[in-house]
Order: sequence, then structure tokens, then C-alpha cells
Amino acid sequence: MIKILTIIGARPQIIKAAALSRAIKNSFADRIREVIVHTGQHYDDNMSEVFFDELDIPRPNYNLNAGSGTHGKQTAFMIEGIEEILMKEKPDRIVLYGDTNSTLAGAVAASKLLIPVVHIEAGLRSFNKAMPEEINRILCDHISTLLFSPTKTGYDNLLKEGFRENNTAPYSADNPKIFHCGDVMFDNSLYFSEVAEKKTDILEKNGLEKGRFILATVHRNNNTDEPVRLNSLFSALYAIANKNNCKVVLPLHPRTAKLLSKNLSSELYSNIKTSSLIKIISPVSFLEMIALEKNASLIMTDSGGVQKEAYFFRKPCIILRAETEWVELVECGSAKIADADEKKIIEAFDYFKEKKGLEFPDIFGDGKAAEFICSQMLAL
Repeated sequence: MIKILTIIGARPQIIKAAALSRAIKNSFADRIREVIVHTGQHYDDNMSEVFFDELDIPRPNYNLNAGSGTHGKQTAFMIEGIEEILMKEKPDRIVLYGDTNSTLAGAVAASKLLIPVVHIEAGLRSFNKAMPEEINRILCDHISTLLFSPTKTGYDNLLKEGFRENNTAPYSADNPKIFHCGDVMFDNSLYFSEVAEKKTDILEKNGLEKGRFILATVHRNNNTDEPVRLNSLFSALYAIANKNNCKVVLPLHPRTAKLLSKNLSSELYSNIKTSSLIKIISPVSFLEMIALEKNASLIMTDSGGVQKEAYFFRKPCIILRAETEWVELVECGSAKIADADEKKIIEAFDYFKEKKGLEFPDIFGDGKAAEFICSQMLAL
């Protein structure tokens, strides 16, 4: 029996953790014991706590209640709290997801105590170090012992950075093992897709018809905090909705919702608020988001996770960022990068409106990535 300590803190990590917890419960309960630490990086009840209930994830054993703050202050607080828990629990492995400040804090704390770091979603790169997430994911990768990349591109990125393909056991931070294993979020999407259809009424509640609305999400700081970019994004959404007589649904992060009145021009803000085609709704649960993604005609987003989920459900995607770590989506033609450029966003929409026969190759595994990760943690 090994003990793993799982660090979660942001909404995507809570969802990703569901796949691993489910695999442990169903197939490895006699060999793996999981201790869950919630850093509290996302502390709004709608953005965090509800997911534990909805996805049947075991309750966290610890909650650090980190809350918001500057990157340095938040990360330092979490490092201190995680270090204390690691010294108390003495786990055999620490499991980290993605690229948040919680990921970085867990990696730093564990590496100082010589606890092997297991990084899920390793190797992803946007090649833009102005993004805090890029710094977090690179630093975490380079002090990890087991690195699980969801895509071949991520695996190749690790090779380019000096990771060796044929390392042999025993593995350590100095002799890490890298894997191309598929995506735990694909595991989740397959599992929860049917559940979402039965357990949510998000479409009916918002008067949406299947295949007859656009789903959009905007949450990144460089989009929400910069008035020029935010105005360009919402001008494009308003123009597309009106030109095509198509509803645009926006589940808005509370922070973004507050910034609309501050950063949009008064005319555009008024148009958005009074439009019958632009529907701004509160943050949705994971199952509700699955239902929206599955039934949208097209998805626009600055979220890395939503880009992938668009692909899982075979939907064209317009990426509202200057780059993406999921380059495969662009390479296969199912997604286009438009950044916060009104003209490019409209052009991308018009392209997908006319484009028939989009291809969605099988690039995210077989839906059993979590089981593979558990087996490799046992073999370490």
C-alpha cells in the first residue's frame, strides 16, 4: 500500500482529480491510499465546493484556505501549509495537476523534502513566459520524478528540454520517467457525458436549443483586465450574434462579470446588457458545462481546458488567446487562434460556419489515462 498526497486548488484540478480518485476507488483501493489537500486557491462556493458534491470526489482531508492575493504571497502561503502537511503525512508520492500556483507550491514543498513529484499534464507549453501558468508548468516538470503528458506534442516538448526517453529505474528528480498517457479529462468527459444529460436542465432553464447556440468563456487576466482587449472580444460576440441571429451563452467568472461595466465602453456595455441574443449566466457546474459544450454549435474560449473539451465533443473552437498549449487542435483544423482581435474572431466564425467535415483524430488517449497513471505510481 502506498500513500499519495493529491494537491488541488482551482476548479480544473478538482475536476481532474475526480478521474484519479475514481480509478483508485474502482481498481486500486487495496494498493493506493489517497490524501487530498485543497489549497483554497479558488474559494467561491460556486467555483469549487459544489464540484466535490457533483463529481463524487472524496472530501479533502485538509483545506489551506489560501484565498486570493499576489502570486508571491499566495504561493508562499501554500508552500508553508503544504510543507507542514507533508511532514505530518509522510506520503510516498505527491500528485500535482496542471499549472496553477497550487501546482508550483506543491512541487517546491515536496522537492525540498525529497518526496517524488508526480505531474499530470506534463510537457504542455504555450512558449509564452509572460503567462504565469507557463512558468509554473516548466518549473514543476523540471523537479518531477514521473511526468505524464496527455499528448504526443507535450511528450516531444519534454524531449526537447532534455528529458531522456529511455531512463530506467530507480526513478528520481535527477532520473525522471516521462510518459505519453492520454488525458484524464478525456476520461472524465466520457464518464460524465451521459450523466450530464440526465442530471442537468441547463438548456431548458436558459431557453437553449441543441446545436443552435454559441458557448463562450472569458476569464484570463489579460483579456478581462485590459479594456482594449475586452472591448474587442465583446464587440466580436455582439456582431456575430446579431449578424447570424444566434444566441451566445457566457457563463461568466464572478470577477469578469464585475469588470464588464468598468472596462467596456458605455455603448457596448449597454448593447450587451440589453441584447436578447447575448445571454450572460452565473458560473455553471461541471455537469452543466458538459451539457453546454456537448450541445453548442461552436465554442469560443480563452480556457485551455474548454479548448480540449470542445475537441472531445467534436465542436469547432475559436481560441481567444495569442497562443495555445494544445497545438494539436489547431494543426488538425478543429480550432483557430484569433486572440482578442475582433476581425480575426469574426473571420474564424465565418470559416467554421461554412466548413464541412471537420476532423477530430484520436489524440487524447483511450479514456483510461487515470488507470495507467495509478499503475505507474505503484511501479515507481
